[in-house]
Amino acid sequence: MAKKLEITLTRSLIGRPGDQRQTVEALGLRKLHQTVVKEDNAAMRGMVNKVSHLVTVKEIDA
Repeated sequence: MAKKLEITLTRSLIGRPGDQRQTVEALGLRKLHQTVVKEDNAAMRGMVNKVSHLVTVKEIDA
């Protein structure tokens, strides 16, 4: 079974640098408390790590 990540935007992007805004947008998040499910791979882990102070992440089995 492949692992997936459930990523939720929990902090606002107001006043954040452009690279952090672009990373959140690339994750598919647009609004606060929006949740997306993504495959668990190195690229996703790197993106989540970059904006870890803005999102919450939960591992799920899918």
